[in-house]
Amino acid sequence: MAQETAWDAEVDLLVAGAGPGGMAAALVGVLEGLDVMVCEKSGQIGGTAATSAGTLWIPGNTQSRRAGYDDSPEKAETYMDALVGGAPADSPEHGRGRDLRSVYLATGPTAIDYYDTKTDVTFLACGRHPDYKPNMAGAAITGRAIVPAPFDGRLLGEDFRLVRPPIGEFMIFGGMMVGKDDIPRLIGRFQSVANFTHAAKLLLRYLSDRVKHPRGTRIVMGNALVARLFYSLRKHKVPVRLDTSIRAILREDGRADGRVVGAVLDSGGRTLRVRARKGVVLATGGFAHNKEFRSAFMPQPTPVHSLACDSDTGDGLTLARGIGARIDGEGHRGGAFWTPVSVTRKAAGWKGLFPHLSLDRAKPGLIAVNAAGRRFVNEGASYHDFVEAMFESHRTVPTMPAWLVCDAAFVAKYGLGVVHPGTTNLKPHEASGYLTTAPTLEELARKIGVDAAGLADSVRRHNGFALTGSDLDFGKGDTELNRFNGDPAHGPNPCLKPIETAPFVAVAVWPAEIACSAGLATDVDGQVLDENGRVIGGLYACGNDMASVMAGTYPGPGTTLGPALVFAYRVAMHAAGRSDAAGGLGAGRDAVAERAAAR
Repeated sequence: MAQETAWDAEVDLLVAGAGPGGMAAALVGVLEGLDVMVCEKSGQIGGTAATSAGTLWIPGNTQSRRAGYDDSPEKAETYMDALVGGAPADSPEHGRGRDLRSVYLATGPTAIDYYDTKTDVTFLACGRHPDYKPNMAGAAITGRAIVPAPFDGRLLGEDFRLVRPPIGEFMIFGGMMVGKDDIPRLIGRFQSVANFTHAAKLLLRYLSDRVKHPRGTRIVMGNALVARLFYSLRKHKVPVRLDTSIRAILREDGRADGRVVGAVLDSGGRTLRVRARKGVVLATGGFAHNKEFRSAFMPQPTPVHSLACDSDTGDGLTLARGIGARIDGEGHRGGAFWTPVSVTRKAAGWKGLFPHLSLDRAKPGLIAVNAAGRRFVNEGASYHDFVEAMFESHRTVPTMPAWLVCDAAFVAKYGLGVVHPGTTNLKPHEASGYLTTAPTLEELARKIGVDAAGLADSVRRHNGFALTGSDLDFGKGDTELNRFNGDPAHGPNPCLKPIETAPFVAVAVWPAEIACSAGLATDVDGQVLDENGRVIGGLYACGNDMASVMAGTYPGPGTTLGPALVFAYRVAMHAAGRSDAAGGLGAGRDAVAERAAAR
């Protein structure tokens, strides 16, 4: 029986955190007949995902197959096995990690179809969107990435204000969201009637929105994902308690080995004891702003910048560890998923971060250098791989920050960080301290504090590669990913062009995590494990509170959101007692059983 206590509320499933993982678990739970409550520490829903690109990596997804792109979870498993590697093949940790990946890949298409058909959380195929290690066995060029369909924020009414907005650097005119597909049409608005019509519709919609709303209501990317989840929860009348944090986890009869039966919440100055008959789900966003965990699981020196939501302070990990749960940080290659960021500066000393994901680094006419003025990476590599190269270079040469170097002609054509394409007057951006310009490479090196001879030699060597079309040092432009993000109209290599026209430009970039990889150890249904590998009954984790099945590697776009929604689905199905009834879960278990028998 449960510990004797006066319960302030009783539900089947209590979910801590209103990011995609938490909201998805709540949504599946209510659809499977559970009484669900969501509590969210902050005053808005969405967490870090609200500011993300919103892509999900789901090999074999139905949306892409319908669009004619052939793929399968089996091919993806070959790719993941090659990518993750890690623990010895005969170790228990290796087996558990492979089992989690197998179940993720087997369940992914089924889980996405469930959301797509039963809720307002619908998805679109991305088409061509290469995996981030496209030369590895099993990698795909098309078919694995999906994105949430754009959403009309007006459907939420007054609740639209509760959706955490994207970062300011991802909006134009102070509040208008644009997706990746919108950018070339906005830049080329005078190049065709179609582009002009598209741009005009976006602007008119935005101007109309601002009469009644604090920002544009045409929302895309991660903002659309969290808004769609929130809208679906509202439709099903799931209570979402904002400004409500989880303070303690309660176990049956107060026993150290008892089943988790509820939690203590802090809500608006009140303490609430909530009984959870089926379990408690931890989806509090990971440990991004927890100094202890950052120091323990991230590279040294610990990166100071983070793109994660400020409220992601490791609450779920701290509480679970307090009742004996194991935090899995081994083999997670830096403990997080990374991107280079530049620091933006605005009025009144306010600072922000711009993630250099793909729009500038792969374009022709840009290199990245360390303090020695030397290149250290294929600049067109994935954002995660770029930062891992920063860490490696920093072992011997200061590379925090690294510098993206180009000329003003590059900025005018492609943009650089927050500086939009078409910008020819760089003085305001230099005055704010965002970027540095100089009439010569020697003076630029002096201004940014890198070795002048090294920078000159790096540019000279790069320019030679640009003429031949072959980067003999780092292979920029050699992979499908490089070419996808390069300039297809430029040849012979869409990622290489000489840096030769003064003034020359540089912007500093630093490592920052998008999300955590280290987290709570779980089984294939998201049940949290203790230090001995045993299930803590009634306690689940998903999203960034759960140790990532990717183990610190980054296979492709959507590496965090894909597992968040898939394991949220598994968590809720398990809590509802429907694990074996839902298509895909049985297949995943069969894969695990076969592997266990083989071992």
